[in-house]
Amino acid sequence: MLMGREITVLGAGIAGLAVASALARRGAQVRVLDQADAVREVGAGLQVSPNGAVVLKALGLGDALAQAAPRARAVVLRDFRRGAQVFRMDLARADRPYHLAHRADLIEILRRGAQAAGVTLELGRRVETVTPAPGGTRLDCADGHSETVPLLIGADGLHSPTRAALNAATRPFFTGQVAWRCTIPLDAPDTPPEATVHMGPGRHIVTYPLRGGALMNVVAVEERDGWAAEGWSHRDDPAHLRAAFADFSPEIRDLLHSAEEVYLWGLFRHPVAKNWARDRVALLGDAAHPTLPFLAQGANMALEDAWVLAESLDQESETATAFARYEATRRGRCARIVEAASKNADNYHLSPGPYRAAAHGALRLGARFAPQALAGRFDWLYGHDVTARS
Repeated sequence: MLMGREITVLGAGIAGLAVASALARRGAQVRVLDQADAVREVGAGLQVSPNGAVVLKALGLGDALAQAAPRARAVVLRDFRRGAQVFRMDLARADRPYHLAHRADLIEILRRGAQAAGVTLELGRRVETVTPAPGGTRLDCADGHSETVPLLIGADGLHSPTRAALNAATRPFFTGQVAWRCTIPLDAPDTPPEATVHMGPGRHIVTYPLRGGALMNVVAVEERDGWAAEGWSHRDDPAHLRAAFADFSPEIRDLLHSAEEVYLWGLFRHPVAKNWARDRVALLGDAAHPTLPFLAQGANMALEDAWVLAESLDQESETATAFARYEATRRGRCARIVEAASKNADNYHLSPGPYRAAAHGALRLGARFAPQALAGRFDWLYGHDVTARS
């Protein structure tokens, strides 16, 4: 159904490049518009869990991912003060590859994949308004240029003009949490490829190595009353990060001592979009279902979306039917992931006392006597394979 079909994608992020590749590999003529004037190294680390890795493999990008991002060995939960291990989840299953990647490396893998599939990338195209109509969608750009495209995929992120065209404005709420992110030079190729969560009262910090131990990725979350702006580009003084985690283990304090450039953003809860599609427009990734970072699933949901949307358009003769199939397939799962991520911070931020001791004790006992049962709690997440539907 897609052979020769003209499709425009807004956004050259993970969602946009992935769906562009998935569509072009099925025969569509795809172009991607992005407001940036160049594809630059932005962001920090992310986790490509098995449910996302299967999509990259199906797009022919599995080997490139394996070369650019090491497979993770485990996720480890530790106590904040002494660093004592509370729980360890083994990730070494051969059939479920779990990778620790730099966002820029994943973007480059997807960009090359899209280019090889024949996708056209147009940079410096800032679309300010999207106007859907049954016969096509009008795009009005910041430079005064306007055009009407036959089919539009809005992979344009958290503050998506495509989402705004399909949905009434909503007011996100501040969760009372802020997050710092940074990467710290390591030059330590022997660093174990593990994601570690140090859990403390009202705070936690996630660390994992990138690029073969050349960098340590850091995401540090703190509960606070003071509001902070949303977005990844707000610089902060590294001293504020160090002060917030001054009572954590010596390992964490030593690591943060080397932090030189840090960014702070407020964590806001956005609702899942009520309308994912109308006429000849559909939403994808964060534009449809923004999520908090506590399950590391933003990129993986975007990859899943990309595959399902391309498959739906390829198998249904009517666009409306394809969009309905896509939304019906994705909405429930994405809503479940968003809700689970929102609750996960509470599990990390328990204050010292009987409840925290009991919770950590249960994790330790489970890890000792029934590790597979505990790990199995994530089968619904990691074991989901959207490519198996084909």
